[in-house]
Amino acid sequence: MQHDVFYYPSPSRRMVNMGHRGMVATSQPLAAQVGMRILQKGGNAVDAAIATAAALTVVEPTSNGIGSDVFAIVWLDGKLHGLNASGPAPKAASIEAMRELGHDSIPNHGMLPVTVPGAPAAWATLSERFGKLPFADLLAPAIELARSGFPVSPITHQLWEEAFHTYSAYDDASFAPWFTTFAPDGQAPRPGEMWSSPDHANTLQRIADTQADDFYTGALAERIDAFSREHGGLLRKEDLAGFTPEWVEPISVRYQGHDIWEIPPNGSGMIALQALGILERLGPAVNDPVETLHQRIEATKLAYVDGFAHITERDAMQPSVAEMLSDDYLRARAALISDQALDPIAGEPRSGGTVYLATADGDGNMVSFIQSNFKGFGSGMVVPGTGISLQNRGWSFSLDPAHPNSLAPGKRTYHTIIPGFITRQGKAVGPFGVMGGFMQPQGHVQLVTGMLEDHLNPQAALDMPRWKWTQGRTVEVEPHFPDHLALALARRGHDIVKLTDTVTFGRGQAIVRNPDSGVLTGGTEPRADGAVIPW
Repeated sequence: MQHDVFYYPSPSRRMVNMGHRGMVATSQPLAAQVGMRILQKGGNAVDAAIATAAALTVVEPTSNGIGSDVFAIVWLDGKLHGLNASGPAPKAASIEAMRELGHDSIPNHGMLPVTVPGAPAAWATLSERFGKLPFADLLAPAIELARSGFPVSPITHQLWEEAFHTYSAYDDASFAPWFTTFAPDGQAPRPGEMWSSPDHANTLQRIADTQADDFYTGALAERIDAFSREHGGLLRKEDLAGFTPEWVEPISVRYQGHDIWEIPPNGSGMIALQALGILERLGPAVNDPVETLHQRIEATKLAYVDGFAHITERDAMQPSVAEMLSDDYLRARAALISDQALDPIAGEPRSGGTVYLATADGDGNMVSFIQSNFKGFGSGMVVPGTGISLQNRGWSFSLDPAHPNSLAPGKRTYHTIIPGFITRQGKAVGPFGVMGGFMQPQGHVQLVTGMLEDHLNPQAALDMPRWKWTQGRTVEVEPHFPDHLALALARRGHDIVKLTDTVTFGRGQAIVRNPDSGVLTGGTEPRADGAVIPW
């Protein structure tokens, strides 16, 4: 491909956003505005990412909160850095403990699936190492939003309403603080209705004043511990006190002359890398859109079943990341793809729901940042008087002791949230991500192939109709997915299911930088209330 094709506009149903001095892209306009205010105040891309993330806990609580986990990829001063701020299982959490409580699998709601939240520590850690402005300044806009309130946007309302009905099915006092905090009038806030949370504001202020220490060792930690004990949880203040985010080296594959980067396991970004690696070894299906789609679906399926079978804590993985991304193994997986849909099974390579944001500043620094409570509000647990909604990431653990991702005290589980980043010849191209549970790796595949192989600008790539592999030969597609392509895929053995809405197909953002002019081009998700704000 031509070096410059990717960087210039291509047809899109939406306006292409361009800037030069900075850019913020995320799923909620008010949060994007917060990030831009920080850039214009003199902050860098890291400062803007932290401020935007904190604001998202307020204006999009349906997907993330103060009790979330975080992964981030930072390009700063010409170097790539990775941060894994996913928390481990409590020290009291074990397969035996769950079985003694009567569980054959980990419940998705309540205190039992709650692992140590990593978000506040991630914000403080990123600020300390890479930030320019004082940490308290970064959280101030979110604090003001929480205290003064904001009008709820339409898609956020839809997700809020779903959560309201989900938690209403529980006759359990532990869910009462969620309703007090997020449905004080006995219903989810309507579109355009103002919602505020003074408790949320006060908690963010404590985090700002103490560099997040209060959340892990202070009064907030005590309140989390007390609530967990009261409602049968296993999380304790000692678990919180022992948490530190981990700096990691991002992992990559080469695709279409670019290097695609993800956070290593326990994150699931390796699935996207494996799928792209398989596609690179297949080569392009020239002028055949059906064959192109078929190959992308098949590669994604093969990568997914490998990920489900093998991904867990990196040190506990057998086989290793290097083995799963090796040229020999990727070629062997590519060789399984024929002109008909396969029912994928995991290979053996051994040789013997979430918010995403992207930021960029005028100095070339860029951040790919993802923050999540897992599905919706997460566990449904809100620590009384704090506004802290706790994730339910432990739901991903297996209670089968033979499974690589089996529950163990202090272990981090398979994680769906994955930030992505693209470089070319050692220079930053830009951050990208698609939020949405198990949609995320295949969303990454569709966004990257759209930009790098189909030569679409970020907005056009995000606008494209999406598909989602679920199991076996079943592939769900969006309502506006072209019928002729769906029928052609069905003739190849795919079980195509056309859904009536787009809410489960992920929500993405992307920013790319022209390597010659420094001009930034951004795209935001049409399936969300999102915005790209250029400067």
